[in-house]
Amino acid sequence: MKTKTLVSISLLIGIGAALHFIVPGFFLGMKPDMMLLMMFLAIALFPEKKNVFIVALAAGAISAMTTTFPGGQIPNIIDKLVTAFLFYLLFISLKKFSTSVVTVSILTAVGTIISGAAFLGSAYYIVSLPGPFVALFGAVVLPAVLLNTVAMVIIYPIVNGIVKKSNIPAHA
Repeated sequence: MKTKTLVSISLLIGIGAALHFIVPGFFLGMKPDMMLLMMFLAIALFPEKKNVFIVALAAGAISAMTTTFPGGQIPNIIDKLVTAFLFYLLFISLKKFSTSVVTVSILTAVGTIISGAAFLGSAYYIVSLPGPFVALFGAVVLPAVLLNTVAMVIIYPIVNGIVKKSNIPAHA
């Protein structure tokens, strides 16, 4: 792994950690997961299996440490590992179109839905949910889908341009 790539991924995860920490929980201790946005951005910019694994572990660990969901530590780690690799597989399968802001934004929406389902599903079996699955999905996951998708539409072209100009080894 190249040092520039590792530093870039670390910066994105650090920004995601700050966002994850400062966004308040608003529905039964749950909040939109802004760490996902940075995880998806890191995968889209540096799509290699080893990078995906590192990003998923780091994002899962940091999300676990900053969660406001009671008992949400293990579900956060499970969620990030599952979501990161599914996002990566979708990204690679759409490689012809995957550097487009539209494609990355759609994948962000799909990835956020996967993440929400993985988190709520694992939390249901591990610690139980504070409300019905469907209510939590509608009240937290769907707004997070909208928030993450809009943010990706704005952020991806900017960061992608910076990565291309800065000679950081990224996607082809």
